[in-house]
Amino acid sequence: MRLAYRHQDESEDMPLQITYPDGTVVEHPDGSTGLDVASSIGSRLARAAVAVKLDGEMLDLSRPLPGDGLFEVVTDSSDEGRSVLRHSAAHVLAQAVLNLHQGATFAIGPSITDGFYYDFDIGRPFTPDDLGPIEEEMARIIAADQPFIREELSRQEGLAVFAEHRFKTEIIESVEGSEVGDGKIVSIYRNNGFVDLCRGPHVPSTGRLKAVKLLRSAGAYWRGDENQPQLQRIYGTAWESAKALEEHLHRLEEAEKRDHRKLGRELDLFSFPSELGSGLAVWHPNGGMLRKQIEDYSRRIHEMFGFDFVYSPHLAKADVWQTSGHLDFYADLMYPGMEMDGSDEYRVKPMNCPFHVMIYKSAARSYRDLPLRFGELGTVYRYEMSGVVHGLLRARGFTQDDSHTFCTREQMPEELAMHLEFVLMLLRDFGFDEFEADLSTRPEEKWVGELDMWEEATDSLKAALEASGVPYRVAEGEGAFYGPKIDVHVKDAIGRRWQMSTIQMDFTLPDRFELEFITPEDARERPVMIHSAKFGSVERFIGVLIEHYAGAFPMWLAPVQAIVVPVADRHEDHASKVAKSMRDRGIRVDVDAGSGKLGEKIRNAHLRKIPAIMVVGDSDVSNETVGLTVRGSDERRGTPLGEAITELAEAAKPPR
Repeated sequence: MRLAYRHQDESEDMPLQITYPDGTVVEHPDGSTGLDVASSIGSRLARAAVAVKLDGEMLDLSRPLPGDGLFEVVTDSSDEGRSVLRHSAAHVLAQAVLNLHQGATFAIGPSITDGFYYDFDIGRPFTPDDLGPIEEEMARIIAADQPFIREELSRQEGLAVFAEHRFKTEIIESVEGSEVGDGKIVSIYRNNGFVDLCRGPHVPSTGRLKAVKLLRSAGAYWRGDENQPQLQRIYGTAWESAKALEEHLHRLEEAEKRDHRKLGRELDLFSFPSELGSGLAVWHPNGGMLRKQIEDYSRRIHEMFGFDFVYSPHLAKADVWQTSGHLDFYADLMYPGMEMDGSDEYRVKPMNCPFHVMIYKSAARSYRDLPLRFGELGTVYRYEMSGVVHGLLRARGFTQDDSHTFCTREQMPEELAMHLEFVLMLLRDFGFDEFEADLSTRPEEKWVGELDMWEEATDSLKAALEASGVPYRVAEGEGAFYGPKIDVHVKDAIGRRWQMSTIQMDFTLPDRFELEFITPEDARERPVMIHSAKFGSVERFIGVLIEHYAGAFPMWLAPVQAIVVPVADRHEDHASKVAKSMRDRGIRVDVDAGSGKLGEKIRNAHLRKIPAIMVVGDSDVSNETVGLTVRGSDERRGTPLGEAITELAEAAKPPR
């Protein structure tokens, strides 16, 4: 929304018409600041405020409101308020580094999820020993309660201010100058002689930063481009209170224990051999079994929802990607082409959709054939920059549980509702029960298709979300140029939010590939296309699962579901017979026939996070019993073997 700025010929003493969130319109004197309005509502609200919004635009508390509009107070405990705190803390970090390191230059310092960072060039890497003095200097700046003062400069004035800081001048000179202004005017913030280039807003003064902590340093390329200079990045976090900071640091400790890369090594699930290149995993037997259970589940539930399985190759002629538009919009993430068959160029696929389109085109289609639902566990390859590759969560080779539905316009609402039902069922089966969604709508400028089709598709997505009861936010204008979409997010066991499944409308590929079906009136019409990846990617989904469960998977997913531990060598034959009886019932079981002591074997089974442990000794051999320990419960001695196996076989069944 655009702010209703006052024209110069309007009377300066004309009161502002400020609309509160409840719809009440209140007059305030011209020149009133955001803090003035917040204070008039309530002193507690004013104390918690860090910024305000007027018709959706974020403004500093001290900035006079530029016109009439919808007014909102941004408090320090809200997501937007925490972002303001963190952005302000990033400026204090930059000020501290420049105070301590003569000749240092600084680049960018945004707020990010749960924290902030700033990139610097100090002529050498930061070390852990650098962070303490920097944090002390930040504490001194915060204690001084220095005010953040906003100024607007011409482009040339901005270049003069930052003449000794190449990264700042590059921002001003580039087309991305809109990050800090409109290209002609740039905004800066000063506090106690320090000046930074920034759009804002910021807290009124450094003293509003109550809980700031530096976390680590790392290398980072300027603008994320490995062909640009490597800078040194310092990460930190900032919260509205010491208690909130303490809770966050505890979550970080827990997250470190749950890191899927660490657990992947400890549980022998997968590895990333350097000889293969960055971002390419190989799956070990334990990981292979885990992955098989997940992929088998995917196939079962896709079949249950009426999808047909298809398969496609890993590469195709570049012409296919030209037609689909990927070469125009996606070439940087595609691996370079190779010439084959004389002059034909081939590309490794970054996605599966053009192949499914080809399957649709392979025959004449009637309205009687629709909906057509194609599903594939298709491996794709994308060139992610080395700085963003992160274990299974951001890999260069990964498998999507990709589906594409082709339907009539009339079938679209029902198909979208079915997809959302599918997604929520799948996520619940894997142990997630807290959902949120983003509904991304038509971009304001670049989009394809018919306006009424966009509106109908968006309304259908909204109706599906409302029927599901999943809380959602409307991300205005954030849809892809080819259609609106739903992104489903989950919260894991320690409260982190993960984007998982996507349901995406597509109005461009049916046009680009000239897809048609015959209507009941014997006319030709374009089908509607729906993309959906329920896991997103199998690799990323497994990475999230590992961290959600801390590697202690539910029985049906565990690579090894039970282990039989003989008390002594003389019990090994009986342990093997017990294991065979369990395998006959479909239980994945190992026997620990090693030479260690019983206590060591049990500890090892716990370290392997095996859900069930069976101990067999002399009395168990003679009585056909076992000592049974199932994760989360105490050991039960003398459990009849048949009863124990039946119990585990039931627990080991996959959902659906």
